[in-house]
Amino acid sequence: MNKQLRPAVIAGNWKMNKTPAETVALINEIKPLVANADCKVICAVPFTGLTAALEAAKGSNIAVGAENCHWAKSGAFTGEISADFLTALGVEYVIIGHSERRQYFGETDKTVHDRTRAALDSGLKVILCVGEQLEDRENGITTELVRLQTKIALKGVSADELKSVIIAYEPVWAIGTGKTATAEQANEVCKAIRNLIAELYGADSANGLTVQYGGSMNAKNADELVAQPDVDGGLIGGASLVAADFAVIVKAASK
Repeated sequence: MNKQLRPAVIAGNWKMNKTPAETVALINEIKPLVANADCKVICAVPFTGLTAALEAAKGSNIAVGAENCHWAKSGAFTGEISADFLTALGVEYVIIGHSERRQYFGETDKTVHDRTRAALDSGLKVILCVGEQLEDRENGITTELVRLQTKIALKGVSADELKSVIIAYEPVWAIGTGKTATAEQANEVCKAIRNLIAELYGADSANGLTVQYGGSMNAKNADELVAQPDVDGGLIGGASLVAADFAVIVKAASK
């Protein structure tokens, strides 16, 4: 992390977990544990829990995010949620392009771009996910692939709009597997993303961009990961559902 240049951010991605009542209970448990955090704290919850989360987080330092949004403002898209719907609720952040959306729901680099564009147009802040499969890493194309995903997603995004984007590097082979990239591997790719941003937008934009690591960061490895110069926090999966573990990660990013 380099907090003199950019904020550290710990975002919990709850995935398909927690009823509205359970959402309130967990946020109420987390609130006192992260009240003095020296980093941004986000809880991204399922659509059904957003209203409950917003109410529970009111007056705290916890921001609320959604886990996806559609690229259209409205229309015949059964089961989808538009960015305007989220902003109307008071949601501040949205995760776009998570590997599980790409793997299970047909998300492509183009739809990630379209959703990112819609989210920014609606005033949402975007947590943009990029990352490689194990086969890509074994073939030595991690950097090229992540650069391509990032470049497509940010097509047409201005330098000013980029201030509302966080990029989360999540190696797909480390999502929910218990496997984690080494701190050095994580930093290498986060740095490659920052270098691309420097090429596209200039050094100031690159230095100001928060780049998270999102591959099985947990209470045991958070200190080592966030100590890397280009790892500015984490997008946390399973550990975000355990208040004590999430608080340890927030504490690591608050140093």
